[in-house]
Amino acid sequence: MIPKPDTGGLLEHLFRHQSGRVVAHLARVLGPARLDLAEESVQEAMLRALQVWPYQGVPDNAAGWLFRVAHNAAIDSIRRGKFLEQNAGALVAELTRSLIGTTASGAGDDPDFERQLRDDELRMIFMCCHPAIGRDSRVALSLKTVGGFSVREIARAFLADDAAIAQRLVRAKRQIREQELTLDMPRGADLETRLDSALETIYFIFNEGYSAHEGEDLIRQDLCFEALRLGRLLAASSIAAPRVHALVAVMALQAARLPARIDEAGDLILLEDQDRARWDQGLIAMGFHYFDLSMVGDQVSEYHAQAAIAATHARAESLHAVDWPAILELDDQLLAISGASPVV
Repeated sequence: MIPKPDTGGLLEHLFRHQSGRVVAHLARVLGPARLDLAEESVQEAMLRALQVWPYQGVPDNAAGWLFRVAHNAAIDSIRRGKFLEQNAGALVAELTRSLIGTTASGAGDDPDFERQLRDDELRMIFMCCHPAIGRDSRVALSLKTVGGFSVREIARAFLADDAAIAQRLVRAKRQIREQELTLDMPRGADLETRLDSALETIYFIFNEGYSAHEGEDLIRQDLCFEALRLGRLLAASSIAAPRVHALVAVMALQAARLPARIDEAGDLILLEDQDRARWDQGLIAMGFHYFDLSMVGDQVSEYHAQAAIAATHARAESLHAVDWPAILELDDQLLAISGASPVV
């Protein structure tokens, strides 16, 4: 046990990085129609942690603890008949079997279990981006179930009120039930459509962290790195496409500037005033690696253009050394690809 933790900060970190994995895992076991049960079970686990950890200490395997408590919460809910399940016995048996496997593996120590979690999360991303779900609802559902956003955070990101976002989530879950959507991976043209929606969602998460609307910090690095993690999850899968690698390159190259983007008072520092020596060279190297991977085939997406712009800045030792004619040409390409944009 770890004594006297910063429980709130640790739980926020765990919730951001683990809740989507646990929800996706439970949704696979329970079925996507019971997504509410999966989410409520994870919320109950988090609440239990807030009640117990400040007094008993944080478990050595905090993520594994959350997995087990969420499983048990789902089992208890079904046994109480809260969700009026006709096949309650079969669901409890499957959850128990999954819980035994989770406990035995340590929820992260077993490579096979980790692969299963990555697969569950990938499937959840694509289900959230199903074309049967409206675009705004897709993004809200993905942010909630995969990114671990609260309703209030999503509302701030959309400049909407909490009730409107909550309604989008209700509508999306109703469409999952009515359309009997599954966690099966899409194929063919459906895969291409949902991949574009998934990339849009992941980039939205990144931008919410890079130019935060929520919290005291202008930059929410946890959101940026969660988006980068999800992008790399897609890039490491069998369905990776050049535009996936291009998006990861964009996020890595932009995230490299994070250490230099705010001053000691927490105020933003403009690009022209940033100390480039503070840019993260590891992330820059990652960005160039994925940018190289994106240079396959004839497809050129807006992520390619944005990655090329970010790479041009990253190569320059100073603002005066930036190849501005190249930036202008790339901005023209971006404008041609993405259409009229005040930013471009």
